[in-house]
Amino acid sequence: MEKHLAGLIEISRYYGQKKEYVIAGGGNTSWKNDSEIWVKASGTSLSNIDTDGFAVLDRQALKVMYTKDYGADPLKREADVKEDLRRACKPGISVRPSVETSLHELINYTYVVHTHPTLVNAVTCSNRADETIRELFHGTALYVPYTDPGYILFSKIRDLLNLWRREHDRDPGLIFLQNHGILVSADTTQEIKDLYSSVESAISGKIRKFPDTTPQEIPGDIIKILPGLRMILSKDDLKVARIRKNALIGRFTDSAVSFTGASLPFTPDQIVYCKARAIYLEQHEPLAILEECRQKMETYEARYGYRPKMAGLKDYGIIAFDESVQSVNTMLDVFEDWMQISYMTENFGGPHFMADRDIEFIDNWEVENYRRQVARSGMKTGRLRGKVAIVTGGAQGFGGGIAGGMMMEGANVVIADLNEEKGTELAAQLNQVSHENEAMSLYADVADPGSVTRLVYETVKNYGGIDILISNAGILRAGGLDEMTMETFERMTRVNYSAYFLCTKHTSEVMKLQADQNDRYFSDIIQINSKSGLKGSNRNFAYAGGKFGGIGLTQSFALELIPWRIKVNSICPGNFFEGPLWSDPETGLFVQYLRAGKVPGAKSIADVKAYYEKQVPAGRGCRVEDVMKAILYVIEQEYETGQAVPVTGGQEMLR
Repeated sequence: MEKHLAGLIEISRYYGQKKEYVIAGGGNTSWKNDSEIWVKASGTSLSNIDTDGFAVLDRQALKVMYTKDYGADPLKREADVKEDLRRACKPGISVRPSVETSLHELINYTYVVHTHPTLVNAVTCSNRADETIRELFHGTALYVPYTDPGYILFSKIRDLLNLWRREHDRDPGLIFLQNHGILVSADTTQEIKDLYSSVESAISGKIRKFPDTTPQEIPGDIIKILPGLRMILSKDDLKVARIRKNALIGRFTDSAVSFTGASLPFTPDQIVYCKARAIYLEQHEPLAILEECRQKMETYEARYGYRPKMAGLKDYGIIAFDESVQSVNTMLDVFEDWMQISYMTENFGGPHFMADRDIEFIDNWEVENYRRQVARSGMKTGRLRGKVAIVTGGAQGFGGGIAGGMMMEGANVVIADLNEEKGTELAAQLNQVSHENEAMSLYADVADPGSVTRLVYETVKNYGGIDILISNAGILRAGGLDEMTMETFERMTRVNYSAYFLCTKHTSEVMKLQADQNDRYFSDIIQINSKSGLKGSNRNFAYAGGKFGGIGLTQSFALELIPWRIKVNSICPGNFFEGPLWSDPETGLFVQYLRAGKVPGAKSIADVKAYYEKQVPAGRGCRVEDVMKAILYVIEQEYETGQAVPVTGGQEMLR
């Protein structure tokens, strides 16, 4: 048995890691012996499945289901079937067996692998599906016309299999399901792979031209459009929006007529993840596009009872809107696959969409609603869930800690830093912990206007907008008047002062667009200032001057931007002794201050550190968690703007 279960896990992962076979994690697998069947549980991904991901059921208990009359009421019927499947599970099994378990039980082969390959669906979702399958796989494949999933599909295949067996005295190795995919069955996993290869080869030979899905650059003026669309298509909670473009997508989004090729779904999975219909936007000017979206969204919501989750935008691409990055990535994959299928059906008589009645059944089917719930059940909640934040200087130190804290609170975080290597490492670490929100690293020189423009563009393209700017990037070079060069002074001023202006200028343009589309929406610009912005600093005038000026900018920006509900505040931390700014053994402030003689009588780094710790009434340096509490306060406080909030352990206080 262990050998066979190992084979089941291997074949499941083999196809589960091929995105074109199990788009959005669909599909299921099984192995059976004389008395039991192991079948993939609902909500489990094939790509990394192990023994715990399979439900184990008694085959005799399943066979009893063949003789039952479950009635005509679809909701009661499927609920009763689900309950009987649960009862057929072996003791101790807590996972929910796939609704297609009975279908796997019908087939006499040992292994069954059900997937939804794009190439196969190009045939099964075409107008000549039956004819093409008979031509390519005569005598080896069973074709099943579209039937409601669940017990009805099971009954249909049971009847067709009985007819097939009388004619062929064996089970088919291939069962093609119209608008649904394929079941491949055999007694060994190698035979499964051989059968799939033969299917791929036969269908590929009939494709005249394959779609081009090479990614293309999104036009730069998307930053004037996507933030507004995101707000229009958000409702009670902020949505993430992500856009994708390639030659295939361009073919379908070229006009309203061409978009009809993706106007209705081909498969149940497409409905589950993207809803049944997308909207198409064809205006050219940003304001006209936003008005068109609002009108079409209102019409759509009145008709279907919910807002659309996908949009095609002429000259730009396709856009997905949902609660998490994980969801929008899945939706973009599914919708692009939808377009690939439509494109390739032209080789087989054109597209055969699902009928309105079948679409409505899937949209309301309890099993598919359960799948939606499973997809969302692992989502974390947080005080910043759904928000998009840029953290400049976010690769390490306070910035790195803030980026991590915001990820823990549910935000999608763009780590903007000159140190691209460190930023990439941090983003990878954060993304290992969370799979709903996302951290992304971008190279950014915040003192360079072109670099800041690119930062804003990439953020909007990937997440749909900007809700929070943490202007944290800064440099410190200590020195008195006799030591400070004009070059060092100007560089510190560009990074510590001018960069705050640049980042605020470009991010506030996005925030204004969002506020224009939602009169309840607030956004935040937060400068990480310093206690040196509250009180002069001996032999550190270049840094203190920039920070004093930063508070002046904060107060002025706050007055200018509050009509758009953009709150602007400064956080003034005390000394972060544990961070590289202070503790780096070569360039840290402890070393700099020791060399500059800033601490009288200090002979070592330890002497310098002890001196500064004694300056703090709370007896310690500032920590990331102290700053995060202040950040969360000013974000959640809608009536607080233009403030400089000290986080100094009592060392510096507001006057």
